[in-house]
Amino acid sequence: MSLSCQTISTRLGVLKLNCKGLLFLSVFTISVCGNASGLCPTACICASDIVSCTNKNLSRVPGTLFKFIKRLDLSYNRIAFLEPEWVPVLFDKLNTLIINHNSISSIITGSFSTTPNLKYLDLSSNNLKTLGSPLFQELRVLEVLLLYNNQITQIDSAAFGGLYKLQKLYLCCNSLSHFPLDLYIGKHKLTELVLLDISYNHIQSVPIQRISLVPAKRLSGIYLHGNPFYCDCTLYAMLIYWYHRHFNSVVDFKNEYACVLRSDPKGSNKLPLLHDNFLNCSESTINVSFHAFGFIHEAQVGERLIVHCDSKISDAGTYFIWVSPDNRLLEPDKDTDNFKVFHNGSLEIIDPQLEDSGLYSCIAINKRRLLNETIEVRINVSNFTVNRSHAHEAFNTAFTTLAACVASIILVLLYLYLTPCPCQCKTRRRKRKLPQSSAHSSILNSTPSPDPPADEKKSSSGKRVVFLEPVNEPKQGQNGKVRLFPKETVIAESILKTTRAKSDSDSVNSVFSDTPFMPSS
Repeated sequence: MSLSCQTISTRLGVLKLNCKGLLFLSVFTISVCGNASGLCPTACICASDIVSCTNKNLSRVPGTLFKFIKRLDLSYNRIAFLEPEWVPVLFDKLNTLIINHNSISSIITGSFSTTPNLKYLDLSSNNLKTLGSPLFQELRVLEVLLLYNNQITQIDSAAFGGLYKLQKLYLCCNSLSHFPLDLYIGKHKLTELVLLDISYNHIQSVPIQRISLVPAKRLSGIYLHGNPFYCDCTLYAMLIYWYHRHFNSVVDFKNEYACVLRSDPKGSNKLPLLHDNFLNCSESTINVSFHAFGFIHEAQVGERLIVHCDSKISDAGTYFIWVSPDNRLLEPDKDTDNFKVFHNGSLEIIDPQLEDSGLYSCIAINKRRLLNETIEVRINVSNFTVNRSHAHEAFNTAFTTLAACVASIILVLLYLYLTPCPCQCKTRRRKRKLPQSSAHSSILNSTPSPDPPADEKKSSSGKRVVFLEPVNEPKQGQNGKVRLFPKETVIAESILKTTRAKSDSDSVNSVFSDTPFMPSS
């Protein structure tokens, strides 16, 4: 078969080519066109859709790269900053870009407009200090972002805005002093983020109560080890809870968690945080934290309760089973008494009773991923009415006791200060003097005695207090006979400063009571 000659018009005129000339021109044209659309630069190594330009002293992306590459490695060069022109052409098929170990100190918005389909971006080991807003908004399908080993001290709340598909973010080995809570809560939260590595930064405290709102699927991927935490029992309780849940972030790096005392701000003495309760934290503090993380639930008798199975593998295709304290299996679509299990793993107790209290286990099974997890949840059911009545009874008892004590004190004061005195009714009180020689004289004798001497009268104007013992067999003529202990000393009140010894135990001058006694007729 023979080929006919063809005429080709060019700027130089008309060329008549035979078959061999046409073949040569075709090869030349393909070569020129291929070079125009991009060939492998001399500074790079190309393998199919992969290009490696590592350690070639490059400051920007070579402009002769072919457009269909999927992976580009520019590590160990001298790229100083990223701007919209640093990638000269559109690489719409590029999904992996590695720019680690360069000198990048700043990123300008729009730097990734020519690489919109990146899924993996490595900016580690550079000189980044701050992340403004927004820097990566063009990367709508980015899944992994590596920013570790930089000098980042501050992250704007919208720095990662637009990264709706981001799953893993590595911020290890920077200079962050605050936990980036905006990644989980707020307007620009990353709903698909399942791994956040902020280990070996300068974080001293963590917003534990707000972190407790994060689902376990995302919570299990937070790596906090290597930070100079302040020793705190709430933080200890949170990490112990993660350890009991078998979070790899704590189980794999248990020895890397340490804390410093607030009195030691320089951190010269680091203490182990997860070894044998070194902080001696009380059970009450730990239980309060477990309440916050959903480990313990409180319910009232008769009030509907829903408990969620907060599993870290709760994705599509996961099957949930609950086990009650009495070892009954509670499964979806199988109502048991007043229990109901939903397909998303939630357990409903329609009418909780006191006997429903105990430790429940939620088992999450994912056959497709060959994964399973068991979560233990304690449910405490109490009767508010009974507790309230007991509280009222305790209050009433205490109030009654206090009122009785006050009343007793008032009666004693009334007795001491308001008892009527006979001397207020008479201008002069005459004392009866009992003869010392009479052994049968009575203090209640109606016969008046002569006035005592002046000194005796003066000293007897006060009250005297004695301890009296009634006589078992009163003699004739006695009226209310009282016998003192042998050789007893009579002690007067504070107005009488001296004591007087009685020579006869059957003779007294007065009695302890101010109430007048009337002689018997």
